[in-house]
Amino acid sequence: MAGFPGVKVARFTYVSHVLSVASAAMVLVWCIHFRGGLAFESTNKSLIFNIHPVLMLIGFIIVGSEAIMSYKTLPLSHEVNKVIHLTLHAIALVLGAVGIYAAFKFHNESGIDNLYSLHSWVGLGTICLYGIQWIFGFVTFFFPGASPTLRGKSLPWHVLFGLFVYILAIATAELGFLEKLTFLESSGLYKYSSESFLVNFTALVVIFLGASVVISAIAPAHVDAPQGYSSISEN
Repeated sequence: MAGFPGVKVARFTYVSHVLSVASAAMVLVWCIHFRGGLAFESTNKSLIFNIHPVLMLIGFIIVGSEAIMSYKTLPLSHEVNKVIHLTLHAIALVLGAVGIYAAFKFHNESGIDNLYSLHSWVGLGTICLYGIQWIFGFVTFFFPGASPTLRGKSLPWHVLFGLFVYILAIATAELGFLEKLTFLESSGLYKYSSESFLVNFTALVVIFLGASVVISAIAPAHVDAPQGYSSISEN
């Protein structure tokens, strides 16, 4: 992908870091201050659910965002960046799986059906695709590693599919915020309460985070980087 001429990737990574911190703080305030805290075991089953948005946003989306940006922006060697990229994605995948487990645990212990909403369908599909993408990247680019020719042909598709899965994760988060806030408001939460505004603004910050990460992934690392494709000399 040629990227955007004249766009410095560093500016968007700085914005992404700020938005990551902001969204993490906002979801923690929501789940701890407004929703009562976090717990894997509790008679208050809502505390079990609260683990889900915290891990899916901080663990899955934010760590995944850092994994995407690390490959291009860290001033380290190619091999070191590759290991960091792979490791951060693995951490995001594990934390995302734990976050999904928390949602199932909450549903099962509360007598609520599983997998009935679009949020749950898209979310489960997203983390499955994320796992497939990670395995493909590990086998192709890390160990045992494909041939240089195959790696070269696979890389653009790996990047494209990775961004597709990342955008799916952002979309799933938006569906989750909407679904949970709708449930809360139908249960008596005032639509113009501070909590409602916090959830909506958190969702907006996550949208801007996703946009800045995608732009940082496709923008050239340097403004003077060559744009487009050119023929390779045979000499």
